[in-house]
Amino acid sequence: MSTKQKLPTIRQFLERFPDDDSCLDHLMETRYGKRHTCAKCGKEANFHRVKARRCYECDFCGYQVYPTAGTPFENTRTPLRDWFHVMFMFCASRNGVSAKEVQRTIGVTYKTAWRMCNLIRQYMGYVDGDTPLGGKGAGVVEADKAYFGGHDKRGHDDKVIVLGITERGGETVTKVIPSRKSKHVMPEIFKWVRPGARVATDEAKAFLELSENGYMHGTVNHSAGEYVNGNVHTNTIESFWSHLKRSINGTYVTVSPKWLQTYLWEFEFRQNLRKQPHLMLELLLQAFPRPAGRG
Repeated sequence: MSTKQKLPTIRQFLERFPDDDSCLDHLMETRYGKRHTCAKCGKEANFHRVKARRCYECDFCGYQVYPTAGTPFENTRTPLRDWFHVMFMFCASRNGVSAKEVQRTIGVTYKTAWRMCNLIRQYMGYVDGDTPLGGKGAGVVEADKAYFGGHDKRGHDDKVIVLGITERGGETVTKVIPSRKSKHVMPEIFKWVRPGARVATDEAKAFLELSENGYMHGTVNHSAGEYVNGNVHTNTIESFWSHLKRSINGTYVTVSPKWLQTYLWEFEFRQNLRKQPHLMLELLLQAFPRPAGRG
């Protein structure tokens, strides 16, 4: 992998963003540009920084623009450079970043650190998005269910069920679903897997309707010790599950059902950009929702 395709080092990151001003300038240029049409006076204008405030002012009419509005940094007193630093940590880590680690690194309270991590995970989900998988000329799609948390008690199933769908050589989508039944599994597959795709699963009953709905469905019988049948296997998605569970157990120890989907987004983001790690931080620093009226 060439140097250009690697995530920047911490030294390169700190040189690029040495202080809050450099971070705010980056947000302004990314979201609005060095010059843009003022929403109030309608003139193509330069906007200059307003001292001691996170905003820029139109040179003609004084209309103020806040680059942090609509971003995870809105309504926060935490320095922007700390936010950028924590996003760098999320990109540089393979196994996740705990709120305790953030607390130690940037010197904020645990409550602030947890909130920062939570918002960044949600934002990673927004940036990554989800695109349909499989279809003509695409790789085999693997689908599988995984179970998180809870306690194994007879007649009491309180584990959180997650459906994972991955295209070999492509992207991965994970969704928390209410149950393991077909009525909750199939709609997600219809939503995220293109019609006619080749789909590999185990022999769970929830997947039995795939063939009759136009998918080329192949199965492996795990209960009989069969894990590969020609080109049919679920090893790719199971490898993702394995890494995800090791990371949660090692970094986060436990994750509440309420927030599990945000952790899934975090690991999806890194998984889907694994071949382009140099883009992880750039996307997080550039993909903010565009302000209204800016196209």
